[in-house]
Amino acid sequence: MTADQLRLHAPQLLDLQHKAYAVEAARIGDDRIPPLHETEGDLLSSGLKWIASWDGGLISGAVGYAVEHDIVDLDRLMIHPAYHRRGLGRALVIEVMALAPRTVVATARENLPARSLYESLGFLHQSDVEATPGLWISRYSRTRA
Repeated sequence: MTADQLRLHAPQLLDLQHKAYAVEAARIGDDRIPPLHETEGDLLSSGLKWIASWDGGLISGAVGYAVEHDIVDLDRLMIHPAYHRRGLGRALVIEVMALAPRTVVATARENLPARSLYESLGFLHQSDVEATPGLWISRYSRTRA
């Protein structure tokens, strides 16, 4: 998305973000996931670049990322609940992985579907970090062959 497209579609992207992270919060039993509580201003000031998947005029999925020193930091992967289990998340991650030789990502340790997705794409588990008391994050990395 261009900066203009991001501003135009920010309300819809924020709605998708809240829906997607509500599913993760329910899955892990913890609603302290920062993107779940962001505002439109937070989203716009995040500095992330975005790739979105569309179904007509609606965003069905999106990935927010940053690239620095040949490393893609896959910051957010958001799939609308109506589009789960259709390969959309996989397709978006593959598209982002093509942007640099190395890709890093973090997800809730208890988010087994996300962890399985990343592991199936060749990401290697690097570490687990307690982001806040009781909320554990698993960090992954993948280097292109």
